[in-house]
Amino acid sequence: MSATATVCHDLTGLILAGGRATRLGGRDKGLIEVGGHALVDYAIAVLRQFTPRILISANRHRADYARRGWPVLADALVDYPGPLAGILTALEQLETERLLVMPCDTPLASPALFDRLVAAQDSQGGIACLARDSERLQPTFCLLKREVAPSLRRFLDAGERKTQLWLQSLTPVIVDCSDHPDWFANVNTPEDLRRIEAML
Repeated sequence: MSATATVCHDLTGLILAGGRATRLGGRDKGLIEVGGHALVDYAIAVLRQFTPRILISANRHRADYARRGWPVLADALVDYPGPLAGILTALEQLETERLLVMPCDTPLASPALFDRLVAAQDSQGGIACLARDSERLQPTFCLLKREVAPSLRRFLDAGERKTQLWLQSLTPVIVDCSDHPDWFANVNTPEDLRRIEAML
């Protein structure tokens, strides 16, 4: 465990593994092995250091994900509308006050990142926090209060799909993580797989 990681009992971790991964030939990204482990297993390992509650958002191979021992949620909306659909499904079933979101394809993510999100929300308030690296916002690394669910439902019902656009409508707290760009290294292409395997 990271020296700064603190187990939080008032939040649930959500792993986003529901996409189509078109740039990887449609393979189920969370089940792709890197360094001898499926990508989703890296996400589970890092979240387990931070919270005892984990959900997996997945629309394919749900039995394979369920074997990990955590609840698996399929999108309530059809046709793969993007990560916001998975986030909404989790928010509408949430049993804790907060939802901590991360993608399934970032095996170098650290509990220290989640510490920063929680510390920022605890100190600055707000209903949403999201991470930023040195170049851009990282909207799939965010911490949300349960009360944002109706806002997200309205956004999706209006036909909107862009995660960052919705998050910015919540006036989020932006958490600087520019000192650790490696936390956000993700797998979108076969080249990314090779690069990240080398980093591991």
